[in-house]
Amino acid sequence: MTAPAHPGVSEAHLALAKIYSSPSLSGPPLSGKLIALVEHMYTEEEADILRHLKPMRAKKATSLAKAARRPVGEVAAILKRLAHEMNLILPVGRDVDERYSLLPVVPGTFEWALMRPTTDDLTEWHTRFAELFEDLFETGYIGDYAGKPAPAIRYIPVGEVIESLPSALPSDKLEDILDRYDQYSIAVCQCRLSKKLIGEGCGKMLETCTAFGDIAGWLVQNGKAKSASRKDVLEVKSAAESEGLVTWMFNVGNQSKYNGSCSCCGCCCGALRAATQYHSIGMIAPPHFKPRFNKAECSYCGKCADICQMKAVLVESKGEEKSLTHVSELCIGCGLCAVACSKNAITMAEVPDYERPPASWPRHALKYLPTTINNMRRVRNDRKRS
Repeated sequence: MTAPAHPGVSEAHLALAKIYSSPSLSGPPLSGKLIALVEHMYTEEEADILRHLKPMRAKKATSLAKAARRPVGEVAAILKRLAHEMNLILPVGRDVDERYSLLPVVPGTFEWALMRPTTDDLTEWHTRFAELFEDLFETGYIGDYAGKPAPAIRYIPVGEVIESLPSALPSDKLEDILDRYDQYSIAVCQCRLSKKLIGEGCGKMLETCTAFGDIAGWLVQNGKAKSASRKDVLEVKSAAESEGLVTWMFNVGNQSKYNGSCSCCGCCCGALRAATQYHSIGMIAPPHFKPRFNKAECSYCGKCADICQMKAVLVESKGEEKSLTHVSELCIGCGLCAVACSKNAITMAEVPDYERPPASWPRHALKYLPTTINNMRRVRNDRKRS
C-alpha cells in the first residue's frame, strides 16, 4: 500500500491546495509549503466548501452549499467572513447576487489579505501569513511563468527628471495621469508590510499604495484604503521618490476608468524581486526612457548603483581600475540614477520604437490575454512532463 504523499493533511485542504496550484491561477506546484499556507488560511470546514470553486469562476453561496451538502445559511456566513473579514476570497456582486471567487496566491490573495488603510488591526495571523507566503515565494515558482511578455505594469520616471524630457507623453507624467480621475485612495504597501512583519523590512514608508477612479471609491467603501485627494497622492509620491522608491502604474493609457500605483523598493516588491531574483520580467513593460552614461564625466562614486532598485547599474573597482556596467534588460527607466548623479554624467534618453500602453483595460486584455493563456498552458504542459 502506497503511503500518502502528504501525511496528516486533510482531504479538503489537499483538494483546495491543488486548485491554488493550477496554472490557470498562475499557481505554484503542489508542495508542503503551499499546503501549509492553505492550512493557515482556512479551517478544514472552510476548505471543504471552497474546494468546490474552480479557477476564475465565481459561485453563489447556494451553489457551494449544494456541492458541499451543507445548509445554505451556514455556508453563506462562512463565505461572507472569508470575503469581508479575512479578505481571502473575492466577493463579486452585492447582497443576494453576491458570488465568490478564488484569487491567485500572487498577485491576488497576498495583496487582498494585507491591503488596508493602516496597520492598526494586524494580528499574529497576519505575521504567520506573511512568513508562509515568503517561504512559498522564495521557491522561485514565479519564474515558471516567465514566457512571452504580458506586461501588466509599467514604471514611470521620477518627478525630478520627467520635465526635462521633451518627448515625455501624458502617460509618462503622474500629474497628467491623475487629472483624468476624480476619486483617489491611499493604502499600505502590502510588499513592505509583509517584509516588516517577518522582521526583514527596509524601513521605508508604507502608505504608498494608491488607486484612482472607480476602483478608489470601491476600495474605500470596502475598508481597504482611505479616501484621498489628488494633492495627497502627489505628496505621497514625492515623499516616496525622496526615499529612493520607484513608481509603477498599471499598463493602461488615458481611456482607463481606473488605475493604480505603488512605490517600490527592490528588496520588498514582489514584481521587482521576480525580475531580479527569478528572471521573470515579462509582467513589467519596457520603459519609454533609459539612462545614458557619460563615462568621461563619471567619478565612479557608485551613487547610481546604490539607488538602483533593479540592480541594473554595477560600479566595480579592481585596484585603480573602475568600471560601470548598465544591465539594460533589467532597467525599468525610473531615472533614480540620473537624480542621484551629482556629476551630471547620466541623462535619460528615449528608447527607439517605444510602444505606448493599451488605451484601456479591454484593449489590454485583447492584446495580452492570449499570451497570458499560452504561458499558463506551457507551465501546465511542463508540469505534466516532469
